Amino acid sequence: MNKILSYILWAIIAFIGASCFGVLALHKGESINAVWFVIAAVCIYAIAYRFYSKYIALKVLGLDDNRATPAVVRNDGRDFVPTNKIVLFGHHFAAIAGAGPLVGPILAAQMGYLPSMIWLVVGVVLAGAVHDFVVLFLSTRRDGKSLGEMIKLELGSGVGTIAMIGILGIMMLIIAILALVVVNALAESPWGLFTIAMTIPIAIYMGIHMRFIRPGKIGEASIIGFVLLIAALYFGNNVGADPYWREVFKVSPVNLTYIMIIYGFVAAILPVWFLLAPRDYLSTFLKIGVIIIMAIAILIVQPHINMPSITQYIDGSGPVFAGKLFPFLFITIACGAISGFHALISSGTTPKMLEKESHARMVGYGSMLMESMVGVMALIAAIILTPGLYFTINVAPAGLGTMGMGGLDLINKPEAYAAAAATAANTINSWANGIFQINPQDIITFTKEVGEPSILSRTGGAPTFAIGFASIIAEMPLFNSGSIAFWYHFAILFEALFILTAVDAGTRAGRFMVQDVLGNVYKPMANISSYPMGIIATLICVIAWGYILYQGITDPQGGIKSLWTLFGVSNQLLAGIALLLGVSVLFKMGKGKVAWVVIVPVIWVLVSTMSAGVQKLLPENGEKIHDSVSHIANYQIKSRSADELIAKAQTMNDGEEKEAVLKKAASDRLIASNNLMNAILCGIFMFITIIVLLATIRVCWRAISGKAQEPPLAESPYKNASDYEGKIAAHG
Repeated sequence: MNKILSYILWAIIAFIGASCFGVLALHKGESINAVWFVIAAVCIYAIAYRFYSKYIALKVLGLDDNRATPAVVRNDGRDFVPTNKIVLFGHHFAAIAGAGPLVGPILAAQMGYLPSMIWLVVGVVLAGAVHDFVVLFLSTRRDGKSLGEMIKLELGSGVGTIAMIGILGIMMLIIAILALVVVNALAESPWGLFTIAMTIPIAIYMGIHMRFIRPGKIGEASIIGFVLLIAALYFGNNVGADPYWREVFKVSPVNLTYIMIIYGFVAAILPVWFLLAPRDYLSTFLKIGVIIIMAIAILIVQPHINMPSITQYIDGSGPVFAGKLFPFLFITIACGAISGFHALISSGTTPKMLEKESHARMVGYGSMLMESMVGVMALIAAIILTPGLYFTINVAPAGLGTMGMGGLDLINKPEAYAAAAATAANTINSWANGIFQINPQDIITFTKEVGEPSILSRTGGAPTFAIGFASIIAEMPLFNSGSIAFWYHFAILFEALFILTAVDAGTRAGRFMVQDVLGNVYKPMANISSYPMGIIATLICVIAWGYILYQGITDPQGGIKSLWTLFGVSNQLLAGIALLLGVSVLFKMGKGKVAWVVIVPVIWVLVSTMSAGVQKLLPENGEKIHDSVSHIANYQIKSRSADELIAKAQTMNDGEEKEAVLKKAASDRLIASNNLMNAILCGIFMFITIIVLLATIRVCWRAISGKAQEPPLAESPYKNASDYEGKIAAHG
C-alpha cells in the first residue's frame, strides 16, 4: 500500500513539473508569472534526486559504506577530517556555488528566459550533478587525489602531466574571475565590505566552538553564527552612514584586489576546521535560507516576467556578451548546469572530508541540484527587471557610451551622474528598434532606492541579482518598498559569501594542484602534509590568480566581458576532461554498459564547447558577430585601432586632445593584449582536451577488446571501515 501511494505521489509531482515547464515553453501573449519557474524546477530536481541519483549510486558506481574513506584512514585533523555529512554538504555547496550560478544565467538572460531555463534544469540533472557525483566518487576511491593526479594514474603519466599543467592554468583563471565578481560587487561599498569582513571572525569563532567549546553542537553554533551575521549586516548600514568609517571601508577596486589576494593566501593555509569549513557552513546556512526565502516570496508576490521568452539577441549581437545561442548560451550559463571547477573541489577538499561513501550522493549530486536552483533564482532576478534596467546594469561603460564620463557619484556629483544616466538611457533606447525603453530619471530613482552611488555598468551579475531579490522581498506584506536598500545589501552579503567561499576553497584546492605539478620536479613539494611546502605552493597559487584578477580589474571593457567567455570555454572543457576520466574508469571497472550515464553529457559538453573554442580562434573577416566573438579578431581590430590612434596623435598639436587620443590608444592596446592572451589560453586548453579524449578512446577500446589495461585501474586498496571504528573524531 505504501509503495502504491509512493508511486501516485511521484506521478503527481512529475505531472506538475511537466505542466509548469509546458506553460513556460508554450506561453504567448501577456506577461508570465515567475511562480511557474520555481514549481517546475523543484519538481524536476525532486524526481532526479529520488530516482536518477539512486540509480547512479547503486547500479553505476556501487557505493560501499563498508569501505573506509581517505578521511577515515588518514584523519590528520588538518586536511583529512571525517566530517558530518550535513556540514560537508554545506562546505561542498559553498565551495562549488561561486559566481557561476549568479553570473551565467544573468548574462544569458539577454537571449530570453526559455533557453536558459531549459539548460539550467535539464543540464544539471543529466550533466552537472552526474559530473560532480562521479568525480567525488573517483577521488574518494583514490585516496582523495586531485583530478590531474587521477588522470595521470588512469590515462598515463604523459597525458596526466600535460593535463595537470592545463588544469592548473584553468584553475587560476576560474579563481581570478570568481574574485573579480566579488571586487565588482564590494568595491566602493562600505556597507557590503564591512559585513563581509565580519564573517571571518564569526566563522573562526564557530570553528573553535564546534571543535573545542561545544564539540558536535552544529545547530547551536549555527544559531550563534546566524545571529552575529545579521548583526553585522545591521551595523553595516551604520558603518556606511558614518563619515569616518565609510571612508575606511570604501575601498577602491585595485586595493580590494590586494585584500582578496591576502585573504585567499591566509584562508588556504589555515587548518580546514578553523576557517574554511565553518565559514562555508555559515555561508551555506545563509545561502540556502535566502534561496528558500526568495522562492517563498515569489510564490506570494508572484512577480511578472518582463523579459521575452526569446529575444532577437539569440543571433549573437547582444550587448552583454557576443555569440549565438548555440554554442555560447551553454558556456555562458556554465556553473548553473555543469562546471569543471566543481571537479577540482570534488577532487580537492571534499573527498578528504567524506566520512562514508554513501554521503557522496547527497554531497555530490544533491549540492549541484541546489546550485542549479540558485541559477534559476538568478535568472528570475534578472528577467523580472525591465529590459532597460537590466541592460543599464549589465552592459559595460563602453557599450553604454559612458566610458570616460567619470565621477558617477550620486551623493557628491549628482549632475555628473544625471548626465551619465541620460547617455546610458539614450543608448539603450536606440537598440532593437526602441523596444527596450528606460527613462534617465528611473535610473536615478532606482539608484537612490538601493542606497548605492551608481547602478550603471555594475557588471558581474551580483548587483543584478541583488536588485531583483530586493525588489521581490520588498513587495512582501511584512515589508515595503522603502526596505529595498536593506535587502539589496543583504543580497550582496549573500552573493559575496557565495563567491568568497569558492575563492578560498579554490585556492586551497589550487595549492594541492601546485604541489602535484611541482612534485614531479622536486619530490618534497608533493608532500601535502608539509607546512613549508604548502605555504610556498599557496603563494604561487595566489600570485598566479591575483595577476589575472588585476588584469580583469583594470580592463577597459569591465573584465567580465573579456574574461567570462574564456571562463566558460575553459570551465566546460575542464568538465569534459573530468567526464572523460569517468568514462575511462567505468570501462576499466567493467561497467561499460552503464557508462552511458557519463558518455551522454560528455558528448554534448565537448561538441558545444569545442565549437565555441574554434569560433574564438578564427581570424577577422569583417562580419560583426564573428569578429565580436573571436579573440583573434578582437586582437587584430584593437591592435590596428591602437596603431592608427598613435599615428593620429603624432600629427596633433592640442595637448589635451592628444592626451585623450593616446589614452584611447593605450586602452585599445590593453584590450588587444588581453584578447591575444585569451586566444593562446583557449588554444592550449582545447589541445589538452583533445589529448585526454584520445587517451580515453584508447582505454575504452582496450577494455572492449578484452586487452590488459595500461595503466591498470588505480583504486586504493580496500580497507574495512570497521577497522577504524573508535578512531574517528568527526568534525561537527
